[in-house]
Amino acid sequence: MTEYFEIGQIVNTFGIKGMVKVKPFTENIEQFEELEKIYIKNKNGKKEYQIQEVKYHKQMILIKFAGIENPEEADLLRGSYLLINRKDAKPLEEGTYYIVDLLGLEVYTDEGILLGKVDDIFNTGSNDIYVVKDELGKQVLLPGIEDVIKQVDLENRKITVRIIPGLM
Repeated sequence: MTEYFEIGQIVNTFGIKGMVKVKPFTENIEQFEELEKIYIKNKNGKKEYQIQEVKYHKQMILIKFAGIENPEEADLLRGSYLLINRKDAKPLEEGTYYIVDLLGLEVYTDEGILLGKVDDIFNTGSNDIYVVKDELGKQVLLPGIEDVIKQVDLENRKITVRIIPGLM
């Protein structure tokens, strides 16, 4: 399993004190307030930063890092990704999974037919959509609902689904 999770991307600077504007990749944006440190990954590698302050502004998160004192220093981080260590992530409720853990899992029907592998997952607001791609590149879109997703087996890297009428 992946040791680090991407939880956002620095898209701009904010203000004159070296804050950065972050586009979050997580629904639980409050978790940024609970973090003391974060890893920033860019073309130069991965480096740990201490978080001094977290604010919110128009669907974005504003973060002040220790050692980043002005807009010029903050601008050097633009485009970088924010990572947290898996051990620092909040435990998930039973039956919920990190998307990164589902990507690449083989998807089988409850009749044992291989549909392909999970290529992407996106949220429509009401539920997730699993994009399953076979070896020829053909895609199947499956709603992430209990009627369709029957079993997720992370250990064996397999998802079992039921194809309901009208789905394919």
